[in-house]
Amino acid sequence: MTYISELTELCDRLGCRVIPDCSLSEYVTFRFGGKCKALVSVNGMESVAVLVSFLRKNEIKFGIIGRGSNVLVPDEGFDGVILLFGSGFSKIETDGTTVTCEAGALLASACVHAQHRDLTGMENLFGIPGTVGGALYMNAGAYGSEMSDIVVSAEYLDSSGKIRSIKKEDMKLGYRHSIFSENDWIILRVVIQLSEGNNSDISAAMSECMSKRSSKQPLEYPSAGSIFKRPEGSYASLLIDKCGLKGMTCGGAMVSEKHCGFVINKGYATCSDVLELCDKIKKIVKEKTGYELELEPVILK
Repeated sequence: MTYISELTELCDRLGCRVIPDCSLSEYVTFRFGGKCKALVSVNGMESVAVLVSFLRKNEIKFGIIGRGSNVLVPDEGFDGVILLFGSGFSKIETDGTTVTCEAGALLASACVHAQHRDLTGMENLFGIPGTVGGALYMNAGAYGSEMSDIVVSAEYLDSSGKIRSIKKEDMKLGYRHSIFSENDWIILRVVIQLSEGNNSDISAAMSECMSKRSSKQPLEYPSAGSIFKRPEGSYASLLIDKCGLKGMTCGGAMVSEKHCGFVINKGYATCSDVLELCDKIKKIVKEKTGYELELEPVILK
């Protein structure tokens, strides 16, 4: 793997931290998964562009992880390089009611940033455990709000390695979908438009949102959030519950008894356990209800 030494030299020049032969289990919220050849913590848009150019030029497989809240890492790991969009790539800036976030900024941090500046519009997104870039990628949402309600534009790295801008109307934003999930464009920065609001009202709404999550979701266990997308005409959790699958297990993976839309890691689950359990759920739900469930997390391949 001669490219690892070249990659390390490049990261040194860019000021990016690199960890060769890195276990990914601590970088995903499910807390399992094998190793990657190297993990690089990026520190800016230009660094991403340079690193991606190097990886593509040398035909090195790569993937991107933010908070790792909607990702399944196979037990055998990832045979390539992971670019981590984390704390080194998480600046949040405000200009009036416009908030600009680097892709690695936590969505929760952006919500708090907005609240501290009396800006409303993000309250229902508070508590979603992901980055702003990841949230836009899948048009994340909760309690009737989605990223599509507040995003204005974004900057991204296109397939040729150029940094480009895109407006909301061109993003093809739909339920857990965007134009970014259709191709290999990489979200770098997201521009959000909010409104002036009352700080105490914003704070109260955020607190209420977290209370709902804590009372209804198994936040005490590692998971990837909702394991299935919402099928048209119903809800995955309702269908799973109706089929009597609450508490169903495969190895260390279990359908949450608190919320059937979650598959949790009881502490010793593997990726294979989760995928096997999900396959069984999908089969039973299809046989009993006719609904076809689709996995929501992305499998790192």
